[in-house]
Amino acid sequence: MTFAEFLGRALHALAKLPGALPLAWQRAFGRALGRLARLANLRESRIARRNLELLGVPEGERDALVRAILESTGANLMETLRVWTHGRADNLRLVRQVRGQDRLAAALAQGRGAIVSAPHYGNWELLIEFLASQAPFSLVYRVPEKRAGDVFLRRAREGHNVTLVPAESTAMRPLFRALKAGELVGITPDQQPKLGAGVFAPFFGRPALTLTLIPKLAERSGAPVLTAWAEPVPGGFDIVIEDAPAAIGDADVDVATAAMNATVEAVARRRMEWYQWTYKRFSKRPKDSGEKNPYYPDCY
Repeated sequence: MTFAEFLGRALHALAKLPGALPLAWQRAFGRALGRLARLANLRESRIARRNLELLGVPEGERDALVRAILESTGANLMETLRVWTHGRADNLRLVRQVRGQDRLAAALAQGRGAIVSAPHYGNWELLIEFLASQAPFSLVYRVPEKRAGDVFLRRAREGHNVTLVPAESTAMRPLFRALKAGELVGITPDQQPKLGAGVFAPFFGRPALTLTLIPKLAERSGAPVLTAWAEPVPGGFDIVIEDAPAAIGDADVDVATAAMNATVEAVARRRMEWYQWTYKRFSKRPKDSGEKNPYYPDCY
């Protein structure tokens, strides 16, 4: 065993301590951590505030929304530690209701598999557990730079029916295989790709570098696309599954990515504080725009 493997395993074992707390305690503790992060003006707080400025949220509303975002982020962190350190059966007890399961069943019944677009909203880690309980599930993920981080993530996410697919140029092949076998493929539509690996599409009224993997996969495979998320409710989570607009599979990538971003925006607007606004979504700017990275240097 290498040191990186040992460290990843040790970190996962350590995560079991906060992960063992009752859900209500985890949420309360996480919200307290979020309040501290805001008071200390940590990077996550500065990024959230800058995002709200970029979205044009009135100045008088920003403080309250930043506080809500940081509290939600803290609660989500603790909830995620719980999901990562418990077995699937135990995690699925947190699901209070599933809205749209008929849509998932109908999509799979077509025999072409299904693509699940899972925005960074609510607790996407619990969503992974639910989807893997329904059918074999391939998850596209960004490999951490540190080997120990990858070991940790694999221990946290891998399990029965889950295949982790690194977000690399070679990802299309295993995803096509999974869809051809009638399986589920999960992709986060709102993670900023590298320059050259996406196109700029509107998101909350601003051009945002947007990955094209979901549109290309949908257009070439003919697989149906669903949008899904797990939103917090008292005592657990509700799983919500909706049909994504057909335009996400349009052959015109600009049309497809615009439709995809519009769907993510609609989900985020349900409860703005449940969306991941602590992420630098707009850091890369169109080459000919003359815009600079709006997060530099204050948010680094």
